[in-house]
Amino acid sequence: MIEERVKEIKQSFRQMMDGAVAQSMREKGAHYKLNWGATLPRLREKAEEIKRLPPSEEDGRGLYHLAIALWKEDVRECKILATMLMPAEQMLPEVVDIWMEQMPSQELAEQASFNLFQHLPFAPQKAYQWMASEKELEQLCGFLVLARLFMNGQEPNERGINEFLDQAVTALQGQSLAVRKAAMQSVVRFSALGLVYERMAKSAMKTLHLDFL
Repeated sequence: MIEERVKEIKQSFRQMMDGAVAQSMREKGAHYKLNWGATLPRLREKAEEIKRLPPSEEDGRGLYHLAIALWKEDVRECKILATMLMPAEQMLPEVVDIWMEQMPSQELAEQASFNLFQHLPFAPQKAYQWMASEKELEQLCGFLVLARLFMNGQEPNERGINEFLDQAVTALQGQSLAVRKAAMQSVVRFSALGLVYERMAKSAMKTLHLDFL
């Protein structure tokens, strides 16, 4: 039963508890009903342990349903584990939208982008959609995912290039430090795709008087 697995997983967090980490997060504005302060390496170990013994379901979607159940818990560690366990190829766009709407913190946005969103079959479409959003965490995820896609050698088409550079220039003039950093990271990764891309990026950044390379 998925409910029993979730209960067992939640009980295991007691062994990972780090009060100092949890307190630091609360001071930075990350509020959950429960936050054990478990470190990311410990959570990755837990995720690998669960993958070795996945919930047994005939349709092979045991990890999918476990991830859905974990995400519903207002517990930091449950939500991070959900991003580590969700099979990207099984996640539907509408489920991604729900998770994004419920995204509670910058840390989780970063974890979801790295662990899950960059691997989605429709990652580029979502990244461009989020990048143009007015919501800070959506913008953050958009630029983080694009940075990973560029790093993996995915080249945008002409329309995508123009849209990306326009949005990056706008983001780099915004108020959010996290979004500015993610936007700059994505521009650097974009430039690394080749000399032509580097020249386009440098040209776009001239308006901001930024020399990033």
